[in-house]
Amino acid sequence: MLREVIVENGIVQGLPAADPRITSFKGIPFAAPPVGENRWRAPMPAHDWDGVLKAFEFAPVSMQAKIGINKDDIYTREWNVDPNIPMNEDCLYLNVWTPARHTDEKLPVFVWYFGGGLQVGNTAEMEFDGERIARRGIVVVTINYRLNVFGFLSHPEITAEAPEAPANFGHLDQQAGTQWVNRNITAFGGDPDNITIGGQSAGGGSVLSQLTSPQNEELFQKAIIQSGIITRLYPGNRLPGSRKKLNVAEKDGIDFFEFLGVSSLAEARKLNAKYIRDKSLEYRKTRYWGTVVDGKFCVGDAFDLFLENKRWMVPVLLGHTSSEFFSVPNVKTFDEFHKLAFDMFGDDADKYLQLCQAQSQKLDETLKKAAVSIFEYAIRVAGKANEETGANTPMYYYNFDAEIPGDDNPGTFHSVDLWFFFETLAKCWRPFVGMHYDLARQMCNYWTNFIRSGNPNGKDSTGEELPQWDPYTPNAPYGMLFRDKSEFVREQPSDLMKFLVEQYAKQKNL
Repeated sequence: MLREVIVENGIVQGLPAADPRITSFKGIPFAAPPVGENRWRAPMPAHDWDGVLKAFEFAPVSMQAKIGINKDDIYTREWNVDPNIPMNEDCLYLNVWTPARHTDEKLPVFVWYFGGGLQVGNTAEMEFDGERIARRGIVVVTINYRLNVFGFLSHPEITAEAPEAPANFGHLDQQAGTQWVNRNITAFGGDPDNITIGGQSAGGGSVLSQLTSPQNEELFQKAIIQSGIITRLYPGNRLPGSRKKLNVAEKDGIDFFEFLGVSSLAEARKLNAKYIRDKSLEYRKTRYWGTVVDGKFCVGDAFDLFLENKRWMVPVLLGHTSSEFFSVPNVKTFDEFHKLAFDMFGDDADKYLQLCQAQSQKLDETLKKAAVSIFEYAIRVAGKANEETGANTPMYYYNFDAEIPGDDNPGTFHSVDLWFFFETLAKCWRPFVGMHYDLARQMCNYWTNFIRSGNPNGKDSTGEELPQWDPYTPNAPYGMLFRDKSEFVREQPSDLMKFLVEQYAKQKNL
């Protein structure tokens, strides 16, 4: 087993995972600590070290709101279970799980960006254990990155200092970590020419950002976007992860420096990190520090760029859970609903009203009919554009709709599918039973097949062929349904969804 490897900065020693055929390396620095003069700068090269780096524990998590145990918060009960987890601004570390015995095995590589709205999250969360994926012959890497105000603040002085990298430091951390993988993964038995990037929620949105950044030529060969590709539907609905232009973000930075009580970047860099974190949580003007259209890393709205083929043309696997993030018309009367219909669809408004059965029932029932998953909507729009713009790169669509046990009766809430894709159900408090473990095994097999070849199809661990999963096309808009078992469903989307996708294409001239 590869228990000790040589990377560009020195020697690293790992430990056997629960399965001793896998070695885990935790807390490997991929960049210099982003502290002091490196605060709010693009990641700088990591320092060399003497002797052997014992990569036995996760590094501290990025600066973020303190983790607290709240029985009413499903996420703290689900996996943010350690309120005393170490936290530090010095956070640019990654973790590797490898099944390789030798450095020349050229195994496929999976690079993971965690979610959390770009505000919270970390690689040490229980569900992100890479061992089960590694057991299938994959080298797994999870990358930590800067969050919130530390990762996404903009300011005119920052832009003047580094116009080539004025913003998006958290995304640049992800990029730098992936570049480190490209340069060093051979030491772990991985293939630098067969890298898949993946993420969920804001991690999935980060994959979309990396996929549409002009800076990432040949950095990866495949992408997995879980609950991370969205677009606006009904006006007045909040859209997670909205992007600001650099000049707007810079004004936010000026206001925040005033709130901190500093008048320059130099002064702000001398402040204590905990003080900045706490003040950012008090700050009312901007509670969300996120992706900035800076013209360098990010050159526009990532969804629009994807539709326009201004992206790296690699196979993409993408999907969502069945009950997350629905967009509902923001109206209080039928008159407002009719006005919304005509404002959005013009001459086609009557058809929309008919599909929603407007005025043939109570308003709340009509609004239920009009509710649409913004993930499914965005994916189907992207699937139509993928073919009609001539891109024709493979896209594989899934919907996770499994029964989730527990005394909270949660349904398929946002992020619950992570336990299944990483096949880490045994770490969860929920009373999962055999059918859940069978489903997780199949889902993990699909993922690793895609990571290996860009095609999710292949054999299950039982030796049987997995249910066939065909690419998504406008003429065959089908996907894999993960319910009690994996099943490829050849059913058309709802008539309302078809209408909305056609309207998007019509209005955008796709």
